[in-house]
Amino acid sequence: MHQALDLTHMVDSARKPMTTEVLKDDELFITSEANGEISAGNQAGLGLYYQDTRFLSCLRIWLEGQSAAFLSSSVRESHFAQFELTNPELQKESGLIPAQSLHIRALRVLEGEFLQRLRLINFNPFILHLRLEIELAADFLDIFEIRGWSRAQRGEYYDPAPLEDGVLFGYQGLDKIQRFTQASFYPYPNEVNVTGNGARVVFNLRLPQDKKVYLYMQIKPFITDKPETEVIPAVRKNRSMLNNTFRKSGKNKMLDYQKWKEDCTVFTSSNLFLTQMLQRTITDIYALRTTYPGMGTTIQAGIPWYAAPFGRDALITGWQTFLVNPSLAKEVLYFLAAFQGQEVNAWRDEEPGKILHELRRGELSSCQEIPHTPYYGSVDATPWFIILLSEIYRWTGDRALLEELKDNLSAALEWCQKYGDLDGDGFIEYLCHSDQGLVSQGWKDSWDGVIDLEGNIPAGPIALVEVQAYYYLALVRAAELFKDLGDNKRAEKLELQAKDLQQKFLEFFWREEDQFLVFALDGNKRSVTTPVSNAGHCLFTGILPEEQAQIVARRLFKSDMYSGWGIRTMSKAVKPYNPMSYHNGSVWPHDNAIIAAGLRRTQHFELLQQLTTNMFEAAMFFPYHRLPELFCGFTRRDEGGPVLYPTACNPQAWAVGTIPFFVQTMLGISCNHQEVHIKNPFLPRWIDDIVVSNLKVGTGKVDLEFTRKGKRTYCGVLDTVGKVKV
Repeated sequence: MHQALDLTHMVDSARKPMTTEVLKDDELFITSEANGEISAGNQAGLGLYYQDTRFLSCLRIWLEGQSAAFLSSSVRESHFAQFELTNPELQKESGLIPAQSLHIRALRVLEGEFLQRLRLINFNPFILHLRLEIELAADFLDIFEIRGWSRAQRGEYYDPAPLEDGVLFGYQGLDKIQRFTQASFYPYPNEVNVTGNGARVVFNLRLPQDKKVYLYMQIKPFITDKPETEVIPAVRKNRSMLNNTFRKSGKNKMLDYQKWKEDCTVFTSSNLFLTQMLQRTITDIYALRTTYPGMGTTIQAGIPWYAAPFGRDALITGWQTFLVNPSLAKEVLYFLAAFQGQEVNAWRDEEPGKILHELRRGELSSCQEIPHTPYYGSVDATPWFIILLSEIYRWTGDRALLEELKDNLSAALEWCQKYGDLDGDGFIEYLCHSDQGLVSQGWKDSWDGVIDLEGNIPAGPIALVEVQAYYYLALVRAAELFKDLGDNKRAEKLELQAKDLQQKFLEFFWREEDQFLVFALDGNKRSVTTPVSNAGHCLFTGILPEEQAQIVARRLFKSDMYSGWGIRTMSKAVKPYNPMSYHNGSVWPHDNAIIAAGLRRTQHFELLQQLTTNMFEAAMFFPYHRLPELFCGFTRRDEGGPVLYPTACNPQAWAVGTIPFFVQTMLGISCNHQEVHIKNPFLPRWIDDIVVSNLKVGTGKVDLEFTRKGKRTYCGVLDTVGKVKV
């Protein structure tokens, strides 16, 4: 076991790899470099996005033709950012302007639009006349194009239109929908110079000594079917005092976040870093929560690539975050129930009762170039829907929710049996039917996410090991739900089905010679024996007898599977392993969190403590101590931290949910309607105590305190509201 690091030596390291900054408000988000800029042609997907489209692809500040120098940046609650900039040495005809004699503070806020305020202070002993240019461009690319999707043709770009207060960019897609980016400034610019699809907005500023000078910018994306000749005159009339708009928006978002935090559990720990991580989790969840008009509210999967509804991701995140706020799980269930499959549609891999994989709203989906309208190519979202429904009912006792969704529950079960089981063998398999769909349809859904020992992609239909375990748990929990609904006959049938599945699972998925579970069964029922982390997902479901569960748990912590920071997705001892790959050797926090639930169920408390500690230590090295979607699977060394995965989403929903889920798992908290159960809690050596306040259970609330004394952890009840028993 690796020793816990001295956290006092980790703080500086944790601040260094800050490469991008992210702000988000509902469907609008912006990703920029650490200095706040968006470089044209960047490969990191930087930009301002709305409804799966990039509405701003370049944003740079030029001082007398040179880039501003970066000092620092910070983001508060995912909606407000601050960037500190200064000047390099500038040579003007009037003389030399020394470096670092001008301070620029850029404040940004998102509230339905992107607002920025520049505050400039001249520290020279003379009045400074400065030419400041803001470079802008809008490429209106669909997010799939930015990720590499190739199109035979695109729509029509309008020439950027200079306005008195800024510039208007426009594009009409092949879907005949027009998308515009309106950039407005106050005070008005001195010049607006258009070059190709970009523009430079010029300000000739007079900066007195030690006086604050302000410059406001508003970037507003909008989508319309009105002719361009009607749009531009309307834009010209839209002249608001941007300073007032900026202040109002900042205040509104602050109040929104404050209201959300008051509705969530409050965590206070002796470990300041853990407390900060949990506070960041609460605001990240709120930022990723997105309301789609007419469709409902759910949590988006991650920024920038997956800022959209994803079934599997949302369901697992809802499961991870009961300790934070169980309302998220309810929102997810209602949203996904509204889009539950209704027909057999090969293009979308849709079938009756199936839960969606991904919903997109950009030009490619509008033109039917991709099937994400929504797309249903997820083999495990449907059993996860059943699992989450049972968990939220256990946690809240919300009978109305169960009654409302019982038909969706029945439809999901029917999909598992009728459509999920492609050959009638009792297992759930997947096979891609759409010519633009996903080849791999488990959580490892990259093209090589399922791979054999020789590096070959097995032929389908594919039955994944963890999916059978999810299905088993879904059957067991569905039986519980139908008992509560008064349908004992159906409950008994589901219980028998679960027992049959368990027996057959052990026969086909347990490999005695390897003393481990196989990855999958291919289309010919041959075993894919690549050692992968998927086996660990079976632990929390109860499908494995105690002997096999003990073996699987210990196997995951052998050196080929365990990097020292967490469990790898694949053993480094096999041919396809690559620590820098997306799914074949990297470390995924949510993957480890699911395994952690199984370690608690199987009472591997020492391994659970090791995993919790190492994952916490890994988080210390990432910006804002926030775990990313994934990181590389290189073996841990005595010096340095985990290796960044270059294009990981951050924040990413089920990575955000990992830290509070680890806390719940450590503390042994579960619920049964109005009862809170605490079983074998433990605090690792880096936490002396933690208070969990305003925890919602059933229709009440409870405040709990956990304190470690030596090797034992004690729980005290500080307060209860309503009919809550601990």
